[in-house]
Amino acid sequence: MKFGLFVPQGWRMDLVEIDDPVEQWEAMTAVARTADAGPWDSIWLFDHFHTVPEPVRETVFEAWTTTAALARDTHRVKLGQMVGCNGYRNPALYAKMAATVDVASHGRLYAGIGAGWSEHEWTAYGYPWTGLKDRMGSFSESVELIHRLWTEEDVVFHGKYHSADKPFVEPRRKPPLWIGGGGEKITLKLVAQYADACNFGTGVVDTIKRKLAVLRRHCDAVGRDYGTIVKSTSINVFPVETGADPVTATAKARGRYTLQEFGEIGAGGGLEGLRAELVTAEQVRIQLEQLAEIGIEYVIAYIPGVAYDHEPLQRFAEDVVPAFRA
Repeated sequence: MKFGLFVPQGWRMDLVEIDDPVEQWEAMTAVARTADAGPWDSIWLFDHFHTVPEPVRETVFEAWTTTAALARDTHRVKLGQMVGCNGYRNPALYAKMAATVDVASHGRLYAGIGAGWSEHEWTAYGYPWTGLKDRMGSFSESVELIHRLWTEEDVVFHGKYHSADKPFVEPRRKPPLWIGGGGEKITLKLVAQYADACNFGTGVVDTIKRKLAVLRRHCDAVGRDYGTIVKSTSINVFPVETGADPVTATAKARGRYTLQEFGEIGAGGGLEGLRAELVTAEQVRIQLEQLAEIGIEYVIAYIPGVAYDHEPLQRFAEDVVPAFRA
């Protein structure tokens, strides 16, 4: 199993205790560099413009410009977005941007894409908010077009939602394409057709097991080798030292977040309740073992408060990651 780490970019109110935007950036970069020096395979960003659970006037660094900058601030780790919102950039531009960042990172880009869901952000920035059918139709065309622009020359594409007329997507690069989401009819079929990796954001074992079975059927239908697709999930964790009082150890982290944002690890998500058996490194390992048994081979961790305190990050790296190294 390989591990990725979300860096604190502000979306989850994870930079608000720092006043100066430059210092906020440097706090984020410090986490990226710590991951770069550790056992992490990758660092990740969310593609959002405003905070959750409520949009407030706080810093949220834009995903793609941040990816490009972190590509030059790090040397080893891969860099990705979980996931790029299809509605924010037309697919030809996305293909060009990804190729550029892949070169800037010396081939370390994981290009993430998904259909998008935040109506508030779309309308705030002037993107037309459409119904689910149209958003998924646009997403389907985008994934096909991006794949073709990375693998073909002189692409001519005239779809219902997107078009391209022989754009020069140079430098010619094809970074691994990560598709986020678990839609069984469209998204997972696109994974089978075009993706190098998929991500199920829930961390819930039973749900992911069902989604993987659907993905396998789509792979069979299109003649794709199921084993060539990296299967990943994202989890929210705050590992504490074995034997430590969980209420005391997690008090500051709990104070930063609402119950709307987090659920118990065992129930598929993260911090709500913070029961002792769910936050020790041993319990994180048990959860990950269950995910590995059903076929998850890549886990992306979000660790609350890591912008201010690297200790939980180090604990995860020292007490969890080695258990999953061959």
